[in-house]
Amino acid sequence: MITPGSTIGILGGGQLGRMLILAGRSLGYRFHIFEPSGPSPAGMVADQEVNAPYSDEAALKAFAEGVDIITLEFENIPAGVIDFLSAIKPVMPGKQALHICQHRQREKDFLKANGFPCVPFEYADSPESLKAAVDTIGYPCVIKTAAFGYDGKGQIKLNAPEESADCEYLWDHLERPPRVVVEKWIHHIGEFSVVCARKADGTKITFPVSENIHVHHILHASIIPARITDSTNEAAEQLACEIADKLEVVGLIAVELFLDENGGLIVNEMAPRPHNSGHYTIDGCVTSQFEQHIRAVTDLPFGSTDLQCATVMINLLGDVWQNGPPDWTSLLADPNVKLHLYDKGEARSGRKMGHFCVLGDDIEETLASAEAHFVRLTGV
Repeated sequence: MITPGSTIGILGGGQLGRMLILAGRSLGYRFHIFEPSGPSPAGMVADQEVNAPYSDEAALKAFAEGVDIITLEFENIPAGVIDFLSAIKPVMPGKQALHICQHRQREKDFLKANGFPCVPFEYADSPESLKAAVDTIGYPCVIKTAAFGYDGKGQIKLNAPEESADCEYLWDHLERPPRVVVEKWIHHIGEFSVVCARKADGTKITFPVSENIHVHHILHASIIPARITDSTNEAAEQLACEIADKLEVVGLIAVELFLDENGGLIVNEMAPRPHNSGHYTIDGCVTSQFEQHIRAVTDLPFGSTDLQCATVMINLLGDVWQNGPPDWTSLLADPNVKLHLYDKGEARSGRKMGHFCVLGDDIEETLASAEAHFVRLTGV
């Protein structure tokens, strides 16, 4: 057990790291951040921030020697860095989960090999093989770069054969990646996610299933409790637990799911860290996903994940700032609203700048209130 008062190192300095620190403070932990570019949102609330490239072994060594364990808030970290740091201090969730989840090809292969439900897919590593892969999968389909894609980045949807006529153009548009995954487009009736916490001894606990609404491939709203049947809810939680065990996760894993037209669940993506769709837990649950992550990697007992009330989370992207700083007056005048801003500086279109949660008794009324607040903020 890594007892309170110890120092936790975090790879990555974004808002997830910031919220990990804010949650871990109440447990008495100290935090050091390793972030190539800074100052970062997490670094602003950390005890120490190291700004150096991941190729700087001297900086990595000094960082590792100054902490008791290392975790991460960002999975796109070179595998060699994890190997280097693991020789000095424990790194959680560990190389296996990170290696698989940071690359769509490995992720799809893992799901298929272990019998987890996933969409039909093919690979391509050139414009020529892209045409063959698209023809095999059929239309509609979506092309995704195998690495470093999130929030809709590195994706192209094709609806008809004429859209794949010029594969050289498509390949150039994706910036000529080493490899892509071509997936069948699923006509789903809903998108959901489950955050599962797991400790080294295999003990697990899940948070309530989140129903997610995306706009332009970026999460807009999370609705909890999800409006699904009890059997679908149980199946989603079971899937997340089984995946966490197979990956031997220590910490959190978020599993994103589609619900198809026949009522079946399909795994879309996985993230071995706190997740945007789990932000509702800060205000809606007894224990937040961030505190639970700290408890998991330090081997403290888990906190309760019980939902205290109906909760809707709304993402705040940089677009909300397009006409200047938003007027938060109306939002904060509602006693059932909790506002969280990430102190990320420049508000760019599509950049996650914060979120707010609305708490209530009835999920439909709470959702209507949340969307009304968002319309007042944006004026649309």
